[in-house]
Amino acid sequence: MSIDAPADHQGPLDREPDGTAGLIGVALRRIDPAKNMARFYAMDVQLDLFGAVMLIKQWGRIGTGGRVAGEPYASIALALAALQRQAARKRRRGYQ
Repeated sequence: MSIDAPADHQGPLDREPDGTAGLIGVALRRIDPAKNMARFYAMDVQLDLFGAVMLIKQWGRIGTGGRVAGEPYASIALALAALQRQAARKRRRGYQ
């Protein structure tokens, strides 16, 4: 059974760390039919249940749940810098 929140509800994960609505994140894909490759890589900066800043990474084959890992950071700025570095690294490897 699921309980749906009202359409105007914004919980802690529905807000950016500065209190505005939305998420800070990036979603990348790498598809190469010749190599039978269809991958995704997604990252979000979120707050955990205790208010700590986390960089959440999810990756895997498109169509699957993939794997998920979280890295704690001392500040939003550090997490965003790590997100940008990792996104640049993935783009160099062919993700778009």
